Amino acid sequence: MTELESLRLDKWLWAARFYKTRSLAADAINGGKVHIQKQRCKASKEVRIGTQVTVSKDGYQWEITILHLSAQRRPAKEAVLMYQESPESYEKRQQDIIAQRELRELLPYTGHDHKPNKKERRLIHRFKQV
Repeated sequence: MTELESLRLDKWLWAARFYKTRSLAADAINGGKVHIQKQRCKASKEVRIGTQVTVSKDGYQWEITILHLSAQRRPAKEAVLMYQESPESYEKRQQDIIAQRELRELLPYTGHDHKPNKKERRLIHRFKQV
C-alpha cells in the first residue's frame, strides 16, 4: 500500500467517516461547515498530513489534525486513527453532549407526535362543537 501525499478534502472526510457520502461532505464544505486553517475552502482542496481542519456537524464542532490519508473508507475503529482531535475541542464537545443529555431529561418526549386516529378525531370534534 502506497502512502498518499495529498487527497481531496471531501474524499478524506468521507473516508474518515465524518459524512456518509462524498456528496454530503462536499455539500457541508460548500455550505461553510468545514474550514482548513480557520478559512473556508472548496471540496476539491487538497489536504496533507498535518493539516488543521475544523468540522461543524449536528451542533458539535471538531478541531482536528490529519494524521493519515486514505482514499478508501475503512471501519470506524480505523477511521478514528486518521486524525487527532485537540484536547480543548474534545472537552467542549463532551460538555455539549452532557448539556444536551440533561436538557433531554428535563423535557421528556411525550410521544404525542402522531396524526389523531378516528376515535381521537371524534373527541376533538365533540370538544370543538360544545
